[in-house]
Amino acid sequence: MKKKLSWTMSIGLMFMGVSLTTTAAQADNAAEATYKAKCQMCHGPDGKGETPTGKAMKVKDFASEDVQKMSDADLSAAISAGKGKMPAFKTLTPEQVKDLVAYVRAFAKKK
Repeated sequence: MKKKLSWTMSIGLMFMGVSLTTTAAQADNAAEATYKAKCQMCHGPDGKGETPTGKAMKVKDFASEDVQKMSDADLSAAISAGKGKMPAFKTLTPEQVKDLVAYVRAFAKKK
């Protein structure tokens, strides 16, 4: 009985791990899609802001210390309410904003 319970628990934990991995991957894909739709035009695919619009607006490189030292709350506010010439994205859900903040943070790792 004990072996059967352990085997059953192992299978259950394995499926939970697969489920959590899938959920994380789906969140990453959703954040990437949101970034491409809302941010990439100005900030570019690499977050450096080297697009014509980004250069005109003098956007900062997401991997820069200036951006990375901003708090999550400050980044969320910039995304939701806008900042400087950047428009507000009021139609994004709090979860989408949170995912975009994580996506912006990832640019520091790609430096």
